Amino acid sequence: MENIRLGIFPNMNIAKVRIHFDAILELCRKYKITPVLPEPLANMFRQEHFAGRNSQLTAAVSLGGDGTFLRMARDMVKYNVPVFGVNFGHLGFLAEIEYDTLQQAFQLLTDGRYSIEKRCLLASQTFAEGKKTPQTELAINEFVAARSDLSTTNHIELYINGKPSARYAADGLIVATATGSTAYSLSAGGPLVQPGMDVMIITPICAHSLATRPLVIPATEEVEIRLLPRNTSPMALSADGMRVCEIGQRDVVKITKNRQFLRLMRLTDKSYYETWQEKLIHDL
Repeated sequence: MENIRLGIFPNMNIAKVRIHFDAILELCRKYKITPVLPEPLANMFRQEHFAGRNSQLTAAVSLGGDGTFLRMARDMVKYNVPVFGVNFGHLGFLAEIEYDTLQQAFQLLTDGRYSIEKRCLLASQTFAEGKKTPQTELAINEFVAARSDLSTTNHIELYINGKPSARYAADGLIVATATGSTAYSLSAGGPLVQPGMDVMIITPICAHSLATRPLVIPATEEVEIRLLPRNTSPMALSADGMRVCEIGQRDVVKITKNRQFLRLMRLTDKSYYETWQEKLIHDL
């Protein structure tokens, strides 16, 4: 493949990223890949700076952990740019390329030997009392409605397609994509779901009932989160770990499948099941 333009989005707070960054730029030169960097880094390393759609990226890569990947990928979705990640963090479910195999990954990239997977995304609309226009947000992994006041239990009602479907006394509620099944939802007791599946995973956080269990529903459904009248304090909505807004007593949060997809570039033939085995059961 000729004229590969690769957006590189590093987390320079990670020591290993800083140490290896020059070597990664050298790999770009070796494989005739044009690196495109965020403006401050572009100025520092005398490279082309990222200018949104005008940069005409072939692909984008994050250098860091899954958090770094999520921040980059959320930006790249709107430009329809395929993404992959190099893991300098811990588990690295999303940033699945390890630095030691980056040279092989660049070779596959330049040879055009990769696949593109479409991953389902979620969109939220928060209808605040007294406001005509909802606040909207995008999530790759999950939306979380969680308590702001740690001294209280939240009382939440879940609607699916406009019908009351469940009530929870819990610290909060997670609505995750299949991609996000290995993130916060898993920590809260949710199921592992093959990431190509078109589903939402609804997982309560620290529910005050032994009978409360996670739900897996088609991503084509519409989910609503409301606070029950007995709730005594507001909640906060976050998307992929970033706070979006406060949820007031009479506010409504609607979550649906997003029209756009995340385009994930696969530069390895490792299956998800092998990845799960390595990342989750490596100590056995």
